[in-house]
Amino acid sequence: MSQVTLTEECMRLISQFESLTGAGSRDCVVDNRNERLIFVINPGDMGLAIGKGGSSIKKASEVMGKRIEVVEYSTDPAQFIRNCFLPARVTDIEFDTDEESRRIARIEVMDDDRGLAIGKAGKNIFKAKVLAQRQHDIDDVVLMQSETA
Repeated sequence: MSQVTLTEECMRLISQFESLTGAGSRDCVVDNRNERLIFVINPGDMGLAIGKGGSSIKKASEVMGKRIEVVEYSTDPAQFIRNCFLPARVTDIEFDTDEESRRIARIEVMDDDRGLAIGKAGKNIFKAKVLAQRQHDIDDVVLMQSETA
């Protein structure tokens, strides 16, 4: 699923999103399974992307015909993964490599936020996996079981 070059469709969607919200975007994922568009927003542009009371993101969603989710980009892979899971509170992230030398991010979230981190039908963990791969060449994101369970 890793794509270094943006598809024409993504470039068109990013351009449309930027003109509707004024927020800069560096990537987009068309998630047809969950009927949404996910935009990776330039650092500092989240306020523009969302707008006052959510007005910008609502307008973009209506015009583009799909639910829109935004994640703020960070050059720090740990911070970027934290941003992918917001509003779930990530308590720990460890980076590891498996037997096949694949990079894996193992994350822990607050017990209360576990369902939120996974999302309905796994859509939030899916988002984190796709974006971590595309933005930071992390091959997998694994939600760890908390030790207090």
